[in-house]
Parts: sequence; C-alpha cells; structure tokens
Amino acid sequence: MEDFVDAETLLTTTRSVRRKLDLDRPVEPEVLTDCLRIAQQAPAAGMLRSNLRWIVVRDQALREKIAAPVREVGRESQAKYGHLVDARTLASGKYLLDTLHRIPVLVVPCMQGRPGGENGELSAFYGSVYPAIWSFQLALRARGLGSTMVGYHLIGREREVADILGIPADVTQVSMLAVAYTTTNTFQPAAWPPVEDITYHDGWGRPA
Repeated sequence: MEDFVDAETLLTTTRSVRRKLDLDRPVEPEVLTDCLRIAQQAPAAGMLRSNLRWIVVRDQALREKIAAPVREVGRESQAKYGHLVDARTLASGKYLLDTLHRIPVLVVPCMQGRPGGENGELSAFYGSVYPAIWSFQLALRARGLGSTMVGYHLIGREREVADILGIPADVTQVSMLAVAYTTTNTFQPAAWPPVEDITYHDGWGRPA
C-alpha cells in the first residue's frame, strides 16, 4: 500500500484515470475485496444500503462482451458532445473506450430495485450507493490503483449488459468502473473554480 502524508492528499489527487491504467498488470482479488470492504463503511443518504451489490468482472470473454455496447454508446456520445470538452479530455475518453476490453477489472455497483418517485426518493436511492463508490475509488487509489466511471451503456443498453452478467430485471446498474493499477503516481489536484466563487451563504447567489 502506498503511504500518503495525510488524507487531504488522497482526497485531492484521486482522479478519473484513463490513459494511465496499466493494461497488463493483473489486479489481485484480495485487493479488490479489501477495497470493497472499506466501501461498505461509507455514509449513505437513505436506508437502502442493504440493497447494494457489487459485480466484479475479471473474465476476459465477459469483459470483451461488455465493452462492445459501452464502446458503441460512448463513441456516439463523444461524437455528439465532444465539442463541449477540451481536446485532451476527449482524447483520453476515446483511449479508454478503445482499450476498455483490456482493462483488467470492471466493477458494476448495483442496487436491488428500480429508482422512482420524486427528488427525495431518487436522492435516497442513489445517495445510498454513490458514497460507497467514491470510498471504493479512494481505497483503490491508496493501494496504487486507478479507476474511472464508464457507464455509457446505461443510456439505452443497460439491459444488454444485464443479460451478459445475469442481472435480474428488478436490479439497477448504477455505474461501471474500470479498475487497474496505474502506470504513474504523479496525480495532482485538478483546476476547478475557486470554492469562494461557487459557495453562497444564507441564500442563493449570496457570496460571503
């Protein structure tokens, strides 16, 4: 396990890793199990954490089958919306799709049940799993692995991947994560807007 100076380093340098995933180094099953065990301790927005299930896909034939619909929808999405992101990010996303079948592990977080209702119900449903996904990504980072969400198939092709993996119709795939060791550890905090510019106090649009 890599040794970080403090938690802030871990939190600010866990990136969506695409180009720098090691496509050839195997990921040990026990490492994934440890990271998932940590993820189970994440806070949840609702009382649905017991509905969370993880599918870890290591089989090469399955990964190739899954990659096909993800790649197809991903390329369509990039062709349609690629102009909205910078060239480097777009190239990174294209590389991920091209190599998706070679990434050692795909992890599919699922929730038993289907989301429905208004904002409160949706918040409870997805809020019961996304903190665990983030904790999983942090645990991977602490062990020298990287990850990125690649859930393009959720746009119209979820059932196809469900059939490949035998996922029942009443189970929701929340995302898909590509997981591998990284080829570098030189990740830096990203350039986001200053928090002072996007934080309001005691009401919408009221800066400090």
